[in-house]
Amino acid sequence: MQNRTPRIPEQPTPNPVDADAGLTVELASVVTGARRRALRDGDRQIDTAHLLHSLIESDPEVREAFDGGPQLAKVLGYLVQRSIGYGLRWQGSVEDSGAVPVVRNPAADVVRNPAAEGCSPSAVTAMEDALHRAGLRGESRARGLDLLAALAADGECRAVEVLGRAGVDARWLSGRAVERTAEVSR
Repeated sequence: MQNRTPRIPEQPTPNPVDADAGLTVELASVVTGARRRALRDGDRQIDTAHLLHSLIESDPEVREAFDGGPQLAKVLGYLVQRSIGYGLRWQGSVEDSGAVPVVRNPAADVVRNPAAEGCSPSAVTAMEDALHRAGLRGESRARGLDLLAALAADGECRAVEVLGRAGVDARWLSGRAVERTAEVSR
């Protein structure tokens, strides 16, 4: 009897995210999950949609930031479609929302933030923004809500494109994530 399951080419093991990256353990697992998703999808880099997908799947505080189950289900539906073909037009291209210069020194990004290895410029910017948001509260580690607020604030990233297709106002979601972070941090 033959195994009918297609063989997946051997892929490198995803890098665990170092705790020194300034992320909570939960958020570090989100980045690791996004890295696995990018590898599985055959994408060159972790982009903001990978981060959003992993964030929603693993962080209950992030799920609560959405306006109810139907809205969240619609976003997840688009993200799943993306992983099975919706995002094919994105494959092989570098996500750059214009928030940072396209020409970057990836080695410098990794030195500043070890979690940035293999990430698109927009994903790096979102993680840096999440760390900045945490710093403004006097915290040394970013939370999932910080990353959600940062992703939703970048009007040109792939995560916001997915949110828009699902009917979610990204500016509203970013503001809601900031409010929720303040509530949780008290």
